[in-house]
Amino acid sequence: MSRERVLAALDAAGLPHRLVTHGPVRSLAEAAQARGVHPSAIIKTLVVRRGEDDYLFVLVPGDRQISWPKLRGLLGVNRMSLPDAAAAKEATGYERGTITPFGSLRAWPVIADERMLGREISLGAGEHGAAVAVDADAAVAALQATVADVTDPE
Repeated sequence: MSRERVLAALDAAGLPHRLVTHGPVRSLAEAAQARGVHPSAIIKTLVVRRGEDDYLFVLVPGDRQISWPKLRGLLGVNRMSLPDAAAAKEATGYERGTITPFGSLRAWPVIADERMLGREISLGAGEHGAAVAVDADAAVAALQATVADVTDPE
């Protein structure tokens, strides 16, 4: 089960966490309500393709979206894309809506939007209806993430 892989990765990183389970959700607002957090505390883990077999994770607060010009400028690349669901699962081992850098099949680089810092956040836990609550700063440190301004308001 994917959830166990996530929890094992969090334990291996020495990252305190709390598993939160809930029923199906159809929107960010429903997910926030089910998890008891503000929508901005739900961190979307987006898989971005830079090239052939070259991906990275971008951690985006729930109420924001990737700013492609900012991300391209940070990485010094001209072209990037979001892979389809099958490619994202192949790259990470997780289905869309459950993706997290923790326990991914490969340890892709991580870019974290600076607005997620300084609070507890909710990340995917590898399966639908489950999330993990973690300290954002500790998660960023454990992932050795690059922190930058890479989003715009939705």
